[in-house]
Amino acid sequence: MSDLMTSTTSEKEEIIEEVKQQLAAANAQELLTKMTEKCFCKCITRPGAQLNSSEQKCISMCMDRFIDSWNLVSRAYGTRIQREQNRM
Repeated sequence: MSDLMTSTTSEKEEIIEEVKQQLAAANAQELLTKMTEKCFCKCITRPGAQLNSSEQKCISMCMDRFIDSWNLVSRAYGTRIQREQNRM
């Protein structure tokens, strides 16, 4: 942490940007993991060698809804954080 205090502004900005990229990658991985778990449990009743047409449709719709929900929550969270930062 002492290195961060002696770093230049551009070095600090680079570190912050790298952390943001790592967080974005972690969020994407979490999204895929949770979406896979939820949609598999909801749509696949009898795992087999391939998906039937109703399973394919269910998976597609489930993924769409999950991503829409994830985006809605993410935007709301971002808005809340911005409001709290503006109050400071």
